[in-house]
Amino acid sequence: MFSKQRGNFLVYASYVFIAMVTLVAIFAPWLAPFDYDLQNVSNIHAAPSSANWFGTDRLGRDLLSRLIYGCRVSMSIALVTALTSVAIGTVYGAIAGYVGGWTDRILMRLVDILYTLPSLIIMILVMLVFMGQDILGMFVALTLTGWLGTARLMRAQVLSWKQRPFVEAARALGVEDLGIVIKHILPNAVAPIIVELSYQIPTNVLAEAFLSFLGIGVRPPIPSWGVLADEGRQALEIFPHLTIFPGLLIFLTMLSFNTIGDSLRDRLDPFLRGR
Repeated sequence: MFSKQRGNFLVYASYVFIAMVTLVAIFAPWLAPFDYDLQNVSNIHAAPSSANWFGTDRLGRDLLSRLIYGCRVSMSIALVTALTSVAIGTVYGAIAGYVGGWTDRILMRLVDILYTLPSLIIMILVMLVFMGQDILGMFVALTLTGWLGTARLMRAQVLSWKQRPFVEAARALGVEDLGIVIKHILPNAVAPIIVELSYQIPTNVLAEAFLSFLGIGVRPPIPSWGVLADEGRQALEIFPHLTIFPGLLIFLTMLSFNTIGDSLRDRLDPFLRGR
């Protein structure tokens, strides 16, 4: 009983944290106490204080303001790329699973080939192609590497549902294939897709932070959590707060989304719902 209550508390806390992060991203210009690129050379590397709650960086910029604007950048990239990847993977997997035959074999062999390529290499090559268009490059890079798992999942779901009696009945009544997929198969296959989306978002948060940390993602002066972590790394031993705060936000965001994903999986999976 105690374990269940603790689990529920973690889930509710995760929803609250993600809601707060979302609101911060939406209302960043009104919540940030300073402009994210406002420099103050007389207040360089200041410790956290009442004037600057999270301190300042090497150019005297307020770290809290940069984290707030960075929330908008990181969450926008993670959310849009996750939605796009899931949409592409859903359509691709539905076509492969429903049509079957050689179409299925060719489409899924392409997925298998892409799976063999290291995701990091693909993302680096895409970022080099989109040099100077960092945010657009991040969208393309994360989308290209994110839809493969959804395509496999959706194909498996379609293969499972398309032979069910109610689908056969719809087909016998003359319902077109597109109508069968949209009205009969997708509503029953949407639960694991929602769970997949909840896992895709934190994966993209980490990927954006990692690429920006390496210097091939979002680049200064545009703030993102990865950019801020990289900037703080250069003075980690002397001013650890510059890395601790963005790192903590990345950690809590990923933990919250993963907790929500586990909760959704338990609620939406009929085999786990009664346990």
